[in-house]
Amino acid sequence: MPSTVPTAAVDAPRPSGRARRALPTVAMVAAVALCVAAGNWQRGRMAQKEALGARLAAAAATPVVPLPSVVEDWSTWRFRQVELAGRYDAARQILVDNKVHAGRAGYHVVTPLMLGDGRAVLVNRGWVAQAASRATLPVAPLPTGIVTVHGRLALPAAGYFELASEAAPGPVWQNLDPARFGAATGRAVLPVVIEATVAPVPDDGLVRDWPAPDFGIEKHRIYMLQWYALATLAAGLWLFFTLRRFRSTT
Repeated sequence: MPSTVPTAAVDAPRPSGRARRALPTVAMVAAVALCVAAGNWQRGRMAQKEALGARLAAAAATPVVPLPSVVEDWSTWRFRQVELAGRYDAARQILVDNKVHAGRAGYHVVTPLMLGDGRAVLVNRGWVAQAASRATLPVAPLPTGIVTVHGRLALPAAGYFELASEAAPGPVWQNLDPARFGAATGRAVLPVVIEATVAPVPDDGLVRDWPAPDFGIEKHRIYMLQWYALATLAAGLWLFFTLRRFRSTT
């Protein structure tokens, strides 16, 4: 019996020579457009973080001011140096785990401060080293009575990764979240954290070394240059092979 060839296979249109020659050009244009778009996005992110770094520098240079009583947007107060007074709530003090200073593991000691106007705010009092055994929590002496706190206003991270839920956290927390703190402890606090910069009297021995945030500006710069380099490479390869094909036909 003679073999049969499907009609679709016989009638399937084949790209013309002109269409085949155009494919490298189309691929080059698509690759260049993609790489340039990605480079532009990295450049935009770099510019945003450079502006944020400039805000940090400007905020650090401003005089210390009292913590405002009414704030519509706390992000406008990020990195500002503030002063506030109140009483520490020792019963609700927590330790934020996995904090490293000078190569040593430890905790950040965070305590709610009850302000005179009825509000409460979390104060990161500083870093304390981990004890010889994790079963033993370090001791961080707490000032009593009315205390004055000088510090830098920080916004806690909005998103974070956890290996397990902290539905009922104890004194050791993996992440600092003012909203979760309020729900877990029954003490509502402002959506910010004050990073103390001045030791109390008497000194509690905590380390208050708050480095400037790493905004990753250099990372975005490197990625931007890489994407632009890939766009240049794609255009260069297309030009090279186009010229070579042209010379071979002449």
